[in-house]
Amino acid sequence: MQTAIGGDALSRFGCALSDPTRAQILLILRNGPGYPSDLADRIGVSRQILSNHLACLRGCGLVTVSPEGRRSRYELADPRIARALDDLIGLVLAVDPACCAAADELACC
Repeated sequence: MQTAIGGDALSRFGCALSDPTRAQILLILRNGPGYPSDLADRIGVSRQILSNHLACLRGCGLVTVSPEGRRSRYELADPRIARALDDLIGLVLAVDPACCAAADELACC
């Protein structure tokens, strides 16, 4: 396991947020831990798709998993992530759509 700091950590956070499903997962988990089946139902994706996104978020160091019997509980890896998400939600941006890459052109970190 490596440690990401500074610009690398910011890049990984941005990459994770670039996908709408991963962003939804992070926003839900900022309110507390969650279980994959519940997250999949709440977001409206298959459990396999959710599992792939959770693997990406784990790889980026943003979420952790704790086994609980036959289930796995996911939560944000650091409480500061929830505060950062709250701060980002408060942003209002003037965006030129011609200057930003399409969401489907962005890959998982």
